[in-house]
Amino acid sequence: MKRKSFLKTMSLLPFFGLTMDLKKLHQLIDNTEATKRMPTLFLGHGSPMNAIEENEFVRSFRALGKELIKPTAILCISAHWETKGTFVTAMEHPPTIHDFGGFPKALFDVQYPAPGSPTLASEIKDTVKTTTVGLDDKWGLDHGAWSVIKHLYPLADIPVLQLSIDYTKPPEYHYSLASELKSLRDKGVLIIGSGNLVHNLGLVDWRRLNESFAFDWAEEASEKIKSFIINDDHNNLIRFGSQGKAFNLAIPTPEHFMPLLYVLSLKDKNDKISFFNDKPVAGSLTMTSVKLMPEQS
Repeated sequence: MKRKSFLKTMSLLPFFGLTMDLKKLHQLIDNTEATKRMPTLFLGHGSPMNAIEENEFVRSFRALGKELIKPTAILCISAHWETKGTFVTAMEHPPTIHDFGGFPKALFDVQYPAPGSPTLASEIKDTVKTTTVGLDDKWGLDHGAWSVIKHLYPLADIPVLQLSIDYTKPPEYHYSLASELKSLRDKGVLIIGSGNLVHNLGLVDWRRLNESFAFDWAEEASEKIKSFIINDDHNNLIRFGSQGKAFNLAIPTPEHFMPLLYVLSLKDKNDKISFFNDKPVAGSLTMTSVKLMPEQS
């Protein structure tokens, strides 16, 4: 928050009295500007087990959380919330959703009790003009969100919202919609896309699940995707379905790739692009994550 904005906020306290609750103060702070433009992230989330395992990927997430400016809120576009229509979570206390099966009880025991922000949800609804954004009070935080955000911010003290992916719409729709959210970066909101650049569970080599290797087609697609990102060739990424066999195998369904389009649409000309966790897993998955960092940061 800028010093001027902070002083203005604090000057209002006497009008609320000494008994002013934290919720009202939080809402005032929520609507002020951050000191610097926030970065935006695409995080390769991989297996839900990354939520409780200790490995190089989660260590990178933890290091990133210490590096970043602490946001006033987080907006996550997760591969695991597909809807007909576009929605944003708008409850005070989003539940932790365990949207998977066949994993150990320890994973189902994980809770990430971050608050929500109905105020920010309403602001997002009002900001987007090209479509109607519904306010959702039933979803919560799925594992595409909490399994990675818990490593960035383990205290769960930052409001987290999710924006759904409308599965009925083409990639161009999602890229365009995301551009309307760019102003949030100047209000302290960290926008995260959570998915995987290469994600084909049907071709996973389950015998080599913990090995870092890629099938030839997965490596080809991964390298081309990264080249398009570095060269700001967003059109070819939007047209991922027309890039040939390697892309078709790497992106058999769009939900894990679509969050990348949201992140790239938010890119500013001064953002510095970097990759981390840039490794394949089990032949047909990649954990590659992308950071767009404002130059002044």
